[in-house]
This record gives sequence, C-alpha cells and structure tokens, in this order.
Amino acid sequence: MFEILRTNKTFNFMRWSKVAFIFSILMIGAAIGTLSTKWLNWGLDFTGGTLIEVGFQQPADLEKVRASLDTAGFGDAVVQNFGTARDVMVRLRPRDDLKGEQLGSQVINAIQQGTGESVEMRRVEFVGPNVGDELAEAGGLAIIASLICILLYVSMRFEWRLAAGAVLSLAHDVTITLGIFSLLQVEVDLTIVAALLTVVGYSLNDTIVVYDRVRENFRRERKGSPTEIINGAITQTLSRTLITSGTTLFVVIALFTQGGANIHGFALALLIGITVGTYSSIYVASALALKLGITREHLMPVKVEKEGEEFDNMP
Repeated sequence: MFEILRTNKTFNFMRWSKVAFIFSILMIGAAIGTLSTKWLNWGLDFTGGTLIEVGFQQPADLEKVRASLDTAGFGDAVVQNFGTARDVMVRLRPRDDLKGEQLGSQVINAIQQGTGESVEMRRVEFVGPNVGDELAEAGGLAIIASLICILLYVSMRFEWRLAAGAVLSLAHDVTITLGIFSLLQVEVDLTIVAALLTVVGYSLNDTIVVYDRVRENFRRERKGSPTEIINGAITQTLSRTLITSGTTLFVVIALFTQGGANIHGFALALLIGITVGTYSSIYVASALALKLGITREHLMPVKVEKEGEEFDNMP
C-alpha cells in the first residue's frame, strides 16, 4: 500500500468534482430538510429535567441499572457513576405527570426490582430549561465564532479563495453531521458540541495540509494548469491523510463499540465527522477553490522593492 502511495503517478481527483458537488448538495439538502422537520433530539443538558442520586451498598452494575429503568419505562434515563463506584446519578427528562419525589420513588423501586439490591436515594433535584437555553445558545455561538476565526486565519495565511473553500467545507461537515444526528434522533448533549468542535479542528487541519502543498506546488512548478497542480498536491498528501484518518478512526471505532453509553454520541459524532471531513478536504475545500478561479498569481509572494533599489540597478 505504501509503495503505491509513493509512486510519482498523479491521481485525477478533480475528475470527479462535479459528481462530488452533486452528492454534497444532495446531502446538505437532505440534512437541512431533516433538521427542519425533526430538528435535534436535545439531551438533558439543554432541555432540563430531574437529577436523582442513588447510593448502592456494593459497586453498581450500570448496565443492569439501565436495563431496569428501561423495563420500567425510563428508557431515556442517563445513568453514570458519580464520585465512587457505589454512587450513581440518574438523569431523566421532564415529566408533567410526576413530581420530583414521586419520580424518585419510582426510579428507586425500578432499580431495586431490576438489580435485586438495596439502594438509597440521596437527593432529587430539578434542573430548569432556562439553563438549557443558555447552553444551546452558547454552543451555537462557539461553533459560529470558530468558523469566523478560521475564515480570518486562512485568509491571512493563504488567499481568500482558499479561505472560502475551507470555511464552506467546515460548514458542509457540521451540517451533514447534524443532519445524520437529526435523522437518527441521537440525543445531543454537551459532549456532542465538543465533538463538533473537534471535527471542525480536525477537518481544518487536514485542509491546511493540502493547502500548504497546493501553495508550494504553485510556486515551484512553472508548468501545469491549476487542476493539475491541485491534483498533484492532493496525491502527495494522500498517504498522510489516509494514515492519519485511518489511525484516528481505529480509536474512534473502539470508543464507539467499547466505550459505553455515556460517550456513544461523542464517538458517533467523531466517526461521522472525520469520515465526512476527510472527503470534504479533497472534494469540497480544494474543488471549491478551483471553482473560484485560484491561479498561480494569487499565491505568488508579493515582491517588495527596497528603497533606492531602482537607483542601484541603474547603469
């Protein structure tokens, strides 16, 4: 495999740019349609709910606790250790028909019947939805602010055509990832927001690597069309992209399959985002820059004449 990637042959990636554009537009349209109809399945961090702290006499088996609550009709419960292995925190969505104490009693009875252990209810608290609104707004503003800062950074480091391609590819990645979450109705909590920001950073890093090679090739190679230059840059960075994405995906797949329910959404967001981000760094960021008319002259360094240089060159 590595011998193939070291070959001097240049792959014509831009040959499929039109097909990739159509595919991306369809995916974005489907994502926007799904978001407009189903929206997102907000988690307790955003909707508020009831928090119940339960104490066990022995280290708690979280899988048994989740199964017990699911059987009792609390399938949306978030169960995790709190402090020690004997302390368990259960978070539930708001329920209009039950008050906090009644809900706590039902949860305790469900856990005792399902696990066969004696448990103690330590506390019951209600988290209002106002906190969730603030978190949702802050999470959205964080993603928007990061995209604006990325646009400014890439514009200063490269050129506005490349910057536009980079930012649009990042928006492409986030939109498709959110669309898949909306379609599957995966619960969105603060870990998902963290995963989306991680995807933005990962995809940007991959795009910047390709852009660096594009700029170097434009300045070094005097012959060749912009399409050939970009194809060569993507081919030269292909081994790095495959190795980096592949090793990262191995870890993310391990987290997704073995990490447990608490980080399942986080791992799923990374799995989708890294896959889409690898694709977009080739067929969205680079192809968009080509469509915007990037040429060698746009990336050549500006020559600054020193004061008095014109007199030194006079005969």
